[in-house]
Amino acid sequence: MAREKDLVIIEKLTGENDKALLEILLDDAESFVLSYTNRTHLVTGLEKAVRDLAVIALNRMGTEGESSRSDGGESYSFDSAPKQIYDTMNRYRLARVGGKTYEDKTQQA
Repeated sequence: MAREKDLVIIEKLTGENDKALLEILLDDAESFVLSYTNRTHLVTGLEKAVRDLAVIALNRMGTEGESSRSDGGESYSFDSAPKQIYDTMNRYRLARVGGKTYEDKTQQA
């Protein structure tokens, strides 16, 4: 149910109607967030970071591998992700101790 809500939100924000593409972008963004935070499931508070990363990935399609671009007198530069997204993910990041991550399995979103 949460995934359907995320799809609707991203459709509204971007005007993109290709649900299959949006699902792929959401899956990739969720994988990145889980990997970065050392978690196995999303907790409340990380959903927006996933949506934001998916929107960024959609907006950057066709510019993969570029760090900046100049076109028609306008200059664009691309960051990996805005600092505010990393700030959010850092709040939920789990530390590894002895090669293991201890996650509270009861905090599922």
